[in-house]
Amino acid sequence: MIQRFFCFATILLLSLFTNSSSAQTDSAKGPAIRIVPKLEKPRRAVAPAERDLGGYLMVYFKDPTHSAYFAISKDGYTFTDVNRGQPIFIGSQLAEQKGVRDAHITRGPDGAFYLAMTDLHIYGQRAGYRDSAWERPEAKYGWGNNRALVLMKSYDLVHWTHSDFRVDKAFPELGDIDCSWAPETIYDPIAKRMMVYFTIRYNNKNANIYYSYANDDFTRLETVPKKIEGIDGIDADITRVGSGYQMFYVGDAKIWQATSDKVNAGYKPGGKRIDPEKVSTEAPNVFKRLGTNTWVLMYDIYGLRPNNMGFSETTDFVNFRDVGHFNEGVMKGTNFTSPKHGAVTHLTKKELEALAKYWKVDLK
Repeated sequence: MIQRFFCFATILLLSLFTNSSSAQTDSAKGPAIRIVPKLEKPRRAVAPAERDLGGYLMVYFKDPTHSAYFAISKDGYTFTDVNRGQPIFIGSQLAEQKGVRDAHITRGPDGAFYLAMTDLHIYGQRAGYRDSAWERPEAKYGWGNNRALVLMKSYDLVHWTHSDFRVDKAFPELGDIDCSWAPETIYDPIAKRMMVYFTIRYNNKNANIYYSYANDDFTRLETVPKKIEGIDGIDADITRVGSGYQMFYVGDAKIWQATSDKVNAGYKPGGKRIDPEKVSTEAPNVFKRLGTNTWVLMYDIYGLRPNNMGFSETTDFVNFRDVGHFNEGVMKGTNFTSPKHGAVTHLTKKELEALAKYWKVDLK
């Protein structure tokens, strides 16, 4: 898709001569993403049809760095980190609390990639970023008590806009929220806008899923977040399947499922645990195996030591087949371990090849 809009090499060359962009990684040592103040929308930019897709991109984060990573795949089974297991989105440069978590990426109908992350460093005191374990008293506000979301947008996966958006300051009508986290993005065909949904917690106990609509530049939320009624859980992932929507979410450290014919309302919980694990899980994400009618449910098994990702496959969203963990079954991570709270989106073959070439990845 990229070749229809820009010459990829030209964009990279021009970026080296602009003073309005900054690199997230040390460009003297190799490739880097570029933070730019504004994106120019390519002519005739649209999301590719499935027949034009030919690869997969996974974004994830790790606790030790509180930063985000890319891994790419030709087949959706074997993933290779583009930066040899080193972060490409540096949390200390992007977030108010100097750390990012819960990375999610999706494609919009404009052909752009939308990346959303939690602004939080859980070891901020240890890292010297603050004087206390959390910004505010844990007894009142609980674990984390973070209130910002990191919003980023790109057409080529190299040049990105960036915004660190404080939910509570933008919407004082929400009151004294404890924290907000795990933002994800999906296109709402009725509103014709990109919808960001995420978890908000109150009173150190009441955590629910809320949604809001972003501006076109994906730098802020423009509507007061509203709760998605009927779902008692957190960490939601919403996927359009056919004419309806499949939501997977977390309750009691387990993955649950709900369905609706609307993107932000009317969800009916299924009432049973979906993941096959015996320990705590979170962060569900669904992606389709290209050229098939099979969908993959990926989730973070944070109850494992070391943590890992788990995977189940389904063709009907009723029956799920356990296909194991990374490097313990058919799913492979060639040069990285212990990914956390990730998401997968599709790439065209040209995008996959361009990304591999830019990051000097040999995808055999």
